[in-house]
Amino acid sequence: MASHYEAPIRRPLVTGEKSYHDVTVDVARPVEGKASRAWWIVFNISLVAFLWGVGCIIYTISTGIGVWGLNKTVNWAWDITNFVWWVGIGHAGTLISAVLLLFRQKWRMAINRSAEAMTIFSVIQAGLFPIIHMGRPWLAYWVLPIPNQFGSLWVNFNSPLLWDVFAISTYLSVSLVFWWTGLLPDFAMIRDRAVRPFQKKIYSLLSFGWSGRAKDWQRFEEVSLVLAGLATPLVLSVHTIVSFDFATSVIPGWHTTIFPPYFVAGAIFSGFAMVNTLLIIMRKVCNLEDYITVQHIELMNIVIMITGSIVGVAYITELFIAWYSGVEYEQYAFLNRATGPYWWAYWAMMTCNVFSPQFMWFKKLRTSIMFSFFISIVVNIGMWFERFVIIVTSLHRDYLPSSWTMFSPTFVDIGIFIGTIGFFFVLFLLYSRTFPVIAQAEVKTILKSSGERYKRIRESGESLVGTGADERTSNLNAAVIQETSSSDSDAADNSEKVNNLLGTIGTFNAETETADDLKKISGVGPKMEEVLNSIGIYTFLQVSKMTKREYDLLDAITGSFPGRAERDDWAGQAKNLLNN
Repeated sequence: MASHYEAPIRRPLVTGEKSYHDVTVDVARPVEGKASRAWWIVFNISLVAFLWGVGCIIYTISTGIGVWGLNKTVNWAWDITNFVWWVGIGHAGTLISAVLLLFRQKWRMAINRSAEAMTIFSVIQAGLFPIIHMGRPWLAYWVLPIPNQFGSLWVNFNSPLLWDVFAISTYLSVSLVFWWTGLLPDFAMIRDRAVRPFQKKIYSLLSFGWSGRAKDWQRFEEVSLVLAGLATPLVLSVHTIVSFDFATSVIPGWHTTIFPPYFVAGAIFSGFAMVNTLLIIMRKVCNLEDYITVQHIELMNIVIMITGSIVGVAYITELFIAWYSGVEYEQYAFLNRATGPYWWAYWAMMTCNVFSPQFMWFKKLRTSIMFSFFISIVVNIGMWFERFVIIVTSLHRDYLPSSWTMFSPTFVDIGIFIGTIGFFFVLFLLYSRTFPVIAQAEVKTILKSSGERYKRIRESGESLVGTGADERTSNLNAAVIQETSSSDSDAADNSEKVNNLLGTIGTFNAETETADDLKKISGVGPKMEEVLNSIGIYTFLQVSKMTKREYDLLDAITGSFPGRAERDDWAGQAKNLLNN
């Protein structure tokens, strides 16, 4: 009988048995290296869509809103549908990151950066439609309560549309600060690895002087928690205000108290689906399969399944309340949605939003990457149809049959919408080439969860230093190595290690070679340079030949800062210095 119970180690959130150095290299690769072929294919498709949208916007502004499919009855249609759709997607991004941070969920660390970036870029797309809809976008500043050329003419604070301006601008500001704060350690990492002076200067400015001190990390965690606490209720309030655009009216199908929670649930639903879409694309385009794992996709699918069920309950509640109210106009509004001219849009909404997420009850399906990608696209389509059904089917038939009319989008309507999708992906792909898409500093804190590997190393009696294992164990082993190295008086053994090291990287000949300034390598100071010179290492060429074996030998010889040379990638830095 076992003397104690040992809990099973959880499935690793980072696969591939990564070291701290591997995480840094993998996260920095999309920023430092050349774009992959897949990235260029997706970027070019997005750019073409974006340019088409720009052309349609220019045509709209130069000709007038009449080029859209709006008419006397349906004066809200495609543009507001797209506006609410993009706002819904945007609101989930920061909420995902903030809520998972507050609940200390470790699996957030691979998805939070993409979710937060999605928020910023989605809100930008949403903001385009009200500005264009004004007809004179150069006067967009009139929506702000600031003195203008009309003197005391102020905006109408009773209008829900004005509430949108304040809510969304506030949400965008908080989301931007939350996103940027999380990026600071990664900007500093790119700064320290940068070889070109211009690149180093840019990332120095972006990192706001981040040095990685304990005080920096303390403030970072405090600010992150405060911003997460602010963002969470802000998400609920903002999409509640968006729902007031409809709920405060007296139009049948809109005037209902379920709209605020219904819109919030729908926003989270569509947002998780879009994050899932982006994660599946980014893991392929940026080669991040070891960080954005099937487990992450599965957990996202579970949330999609739950929120899809909540949205389904909201749909049923709407139908029940319309019947229970006894108001014939409300009853007809919902009957018209299901059986009227736009029945196809209503049933597309029901199929995509209510029925398709139920496939995620089956583990085999929710762990399939291709099926998850398909369902995430289907859900986004369904949530667009939901907004279309709410807006158009409630307006195209009102109290007077003589004013009934149909809405059909023009090529300009469709072009602007496709253009915003292209613009969104252009921004996201450019972001993936300039900003780290994985929070590398946070991911390193969960390497200790990477399961059986550490259990196997621990049982074999090997050192866990540099493997990303439990921090306390790593520090203890590092201290043991340092103490052993410093107290080792066996010169012959040390000499053998030095000979093995120099035998691989080569020796230095003072008569034919010139010593390099090793202090140019990040992590090598004057003291460390003296230590390296005492061993016989004088040139960048010698350092560039170091691999895992040489790093370990160097650690054993010097006994100081175990694993630092590998983490800072001295060999890679030396190669860059040689090339320059």
